[in-house]
Amino acid sequence: MSKFIICALIGGSAFAGFVGAQLAPPSATSSIQVANSFDDIASSNPVVIELFTSQGCSSCPPADMLATRLAKDDSLLVITRPVTYWDRLGWKDTLAREENTRLQRAYATKGNAGAGVYTPQIVVSGGGGAVGSREHDIRSLVRRADRSGPLITATTNDSGQMMVTIGGKSDFMAGVSLIALSSSETVSIGRGENGGRTLHYVNVVKAEHRLGSWRGKPEQFSIPPEYLKISGADKYAILVQRPGAGPIVAAKLLDI
Repeated sequence: MSKFIICALIGGSAFAGFVGAQLAPPSATSSIQVANSFDDIASSNPVVIELFTSQGCSSCPPADMLATRLAKDDSLLVITRPVTYWDRLGWKDTLAREENTRLQRAYATKGNAGAGVYTPQIVVSGGGGAVGSREHDIRSLVRRADRSGPLITATTNDSGQMMVTIGGKSDFMAGVSLIALSSSETVSIGRGENGGRTLHYVNVVKAEHRLGSWRGKPEQFSIPPEYLKISGADKYAILVQRPGAGPIVAAKLLDI
């Protein structure tokens, strides 16, 4: 498939600067210098980086590699969300979930900076987005992210059930979700734009479960044991996100 520089169109308005991205479904890849961490940022909540990617997108491997490096930084929570809309072009993504595609489309309707439906795309803390391989733009979004949200703590009660407490106060409501992640996935691609390549992914979403709603005051949520036994998952994280694909106000990787 031919490569080209493209601007994504959402709701009839255009935004520019997305060199190296592919619109749901194409663009040129570029090499970048990768910073190992954002150590100069201090906070209680990690910044959530959601990468929307696809095995059928030739521009995505550099972003997948960048996500793997960024995931080594404890100040960040990197989540990889493979999408489905490239599946019709010769290769069905083995990790894609329709829920990821719906979430990306919901983010696009918000009209935030970098909004759109394209790959690779990163969305930072449910807000601004950028081409997923452009480390400089990601760094800028991370620096501006609000990390002052509610505190998340996790404990185990006497019966062995894990309990999550969302502390603090606010004047808004937010959903509390548990996300099951696979810390590492390696896939050999048989056809399509990446045919013949072996691709590597970090923190791939395997399942998501809604635990309830946080109403802006200290509240506790229980995690059913079966939610922590998802096939293929070896990590679990809590996200607190405002309704309608709004900002992610808090996050925590559980110690399991």
